[in-house]
Order: sequence, then structure tokens, then C-alpha cells
Amino acid sequence: MEFVFIVILAAVIFVLSGIKVVNQYERGVMLTLGKFSGVKNPGLRIIVPIFQRIIKVDIRTNTIDIPKQEVITKDNVTVNVDAVVYFRVVDTEKAVLETQNYIYASSQFAQAALRDVTGNVELDALLGQRDSVSSQIKEIVDVQAEKWGIDVENVKIQNIELPADMKRAMAKQAEAERERRAVIITAEGEKSAAQAVADAAAMLTKVPGGINIRTLQTLEKISVEPSQKTLFVLPADLTDTIRRIVEK
Repeated sequence: MEFVFIVILAAVIFVLSGIKVVNQYERGVMLTLGKFSGVKNPGLRIIVPIFQRIIKVDIRTNTIDIPKQEVITKDNVTVNVDAVVYFRVVDTEKAVLETQNYIYASSQFAQAALRDVTGNVELDALLGQRDSVSSQIKEIVDVQAEKWGIDVENVKIQNIELPADMKRAMAKQAEAERERRAVIITAEGEKSAAQAVADAAAMLTKVPGGINIRTLQTLEKISVEPSQKTLFVLPADLTDTIRRIVEK
């Protein structure tokens, strides 16, 4: 009886080990005697233990963090750059059969592509055209990853770390640029003010008595405290007469 119980228990374990569940976000690559025999969709799947096995592959969008890479740009500036790769498996058969570990392989290839692309651009382009540089990396990685059944959805450069001396130099440059803009704005303001004064003076000279009225207005403003000021005002007509005599 004991022997029969052991046999029955072994048979139950054998049958249960052949029951596999493939989740909705997975696909199962079936191998029979080590040979590819199909891809199983989500649901309850029965296999023959020992002779068959299912390798589950996650087909959701996944991410790979590219660790910080030390790169020398085209204009010989050493920077540290890291990025993230968004990808998903579109061909589970290739992902299992064409590479031992498709995630590790994609990560290593993305690191190499990151170094190659950033090493061929200047620092200004790297800082100001991140999207363009990221697109170049994506195109390179996507071509290779397609052979492994992987679709690279996006590549994003995250951080660009500059040397300390370069940061100080860029800070000084930014400060100088702000000062230059401030000087230009001030000069433009003074130019506009001078032009307005010239236009007003031209208009006053064209109006009979305009200068006299303006003079009286000015005197009214500065005579608030007459005890502190002494003014000698000559009539405008008198000054004109003196000027004509001198000219003769």
C-alpha cells in the first residue's frame, strides 16, 4: 500500500508540474526536446514535463537605465552622461532564441551607442540638442535590437555632468551675457528718451510761444521752495534780439 501511495503521489506531482499559466502580459515560448515548437498565448497551458518546457517572456514596455558613461566630446570636453531606454518585445521567438539575455544585450549595446554618438558631437550640441542626440542613439540601437525581436520605443538622455571648471566658465559666460543685455537695454532706453526729448523740442519751436510756456511750467515746478533758489530769467524775445545783434 505504501508503494502504491508513493506512485500515486509521484503521478499527481508529475501531472501538476505540467500545468502552466501564461499571464495576459506574457507570451510563452514552447520548447519540445529542446526544439522550438510554438508560442503560447495567455491562459492555462498543459505541457509534458521533462520533454517540454515554457519560457515566459514579458511583452510590456520595459526600461533599461544606462549607467553614467564618461565621454570625451568632439571638442575635447570630458562629460558624464546617462540615459534611459524604453523598449518592448515584439517577437518572443527571437527574444528567446537569438540571444541569451535580450535585456542585458540591449543594455550593453545602448551603452556603446551612447558613447559613440555623444563622442561625435560638440558640447554645445549635446547640451542644446538632447532630443536630436537621443534620436540618433535610438536609431542605432533599434537596428540591432530588431534582430532580437525588440522594438526600441524611445531613448532619453537624462543627466549631463560637466567638469567643475567648465561649470564655472559657463556661469561666468552667462553672467557676462546678462550684463551685456542689461547695457543694451539701458542704452536703448536712453536713446528712446533722447529721441523723445528732441521730438518735443522740435514741436515746441514750431509753435509760437511754445518755448515760453514750457519755461514757465519749468519755473513753476522748481519754485516750490523759493527761499532756496535765486533765478534770473530773461524774456525769450530779449534773447532773440541779442542773438540777432550779435549775428550782424
